[in-house]
Amino acid sequence: MQPTTVTFPSGALIEETTVADVRALGNGSVVILAQTPFHPVDHTWPDQPGDTGTLSADGTTVRVFSTVMVAIDDAGVLAVGEDIPVKRGTDGWDWHVGHLIAEPVAWPAGTMVQASVDAELRAGLSRGHTACHLASLALDAALADLWHKDPGVDPLGSPNFEARAGASSQIHPDGSVDTYRLGKSLRKAGFRPDDLAASLADRDARINDLLAAWVASSGRSWIETEGDTIADRRTWHCALPAGEAHFLCGGTHVDSLDVFEKITVALDLTDPQLLVMTTTVVPAAD
Repeated sequence: MQPTTVTFPSGALIEETTVADVRALGNGSVVILAQTPFHPVDHTWPDQPGDTGTLSADGTTVRVFSTVMVAIDDAGVLAVGEDIPVKRGTDGWDWHVGHLIAEPVAWPAGTMVQASVDAELRAGLSRGHTACHLASLALDAALADLWHKDPGVDPLGSPNFEARAGASSQIHPDGSVDTYRLGKSLRKAGFRPDDLAASLADRDARINDLLAAWVASSGRSWIETEGDTIADRRTWHCALPAGEAHFLCGGTHVDSLDVFEKITVALDLTDPQLLVMTTTVVPAAD
């Protein structure tokens, strides 16, 4: 079975496609389509939740309560999400998008299906994900003077705090929460956490000033793909006043920064070993 073709990188929300496979999963089902607009949560870095929506076929509509990565080996054994035992690209395994249904589904392979993504949730998650990346770039810039060794640079040339210290990222509609470890390894890499603690409010203000300028630029945002299947790499790009930023990223994003009225962050160091950055989006009025 060929890997699932995906159209979410272009912003697609609806596709007419066919069933490739259906498997029982607990009391429900996992439906694999030949092509899908649904974005799955990545079990290796589960920052953006999977899309929800509906699948309709033969006069029946079922709700997709989540979308996940699945893999099938040459013997036909299916593994779902965190239970996938191999890395992407491993010989003998094909990668797919699994649409999770809370009830049994009995559509045979080849059945025509209309796949429809929840557009409101997708839009909110896309705004949240783009804002998350912008906030991380602004954070790197705002902390640049706290390094006394070279940790490598981010796409805009700032010392790459995000890459060195990033511990987790949780994206939600119109925002995200990102955590960064400030332990011994970061000190050895050349970062000064004590100076951060003493100037936290100033760093917060610098980030928000940068984000305000970037939002005002109304720069273009887009995804480039190396292929059309879920197994192919995708890269997010954004045109900013300081240059073009880009990250390898499997998520969804906005087309332009003019969808934002405002992006703001709040930094928290309640735990001196853990910096928490909360990013909040105010969408632009329609």
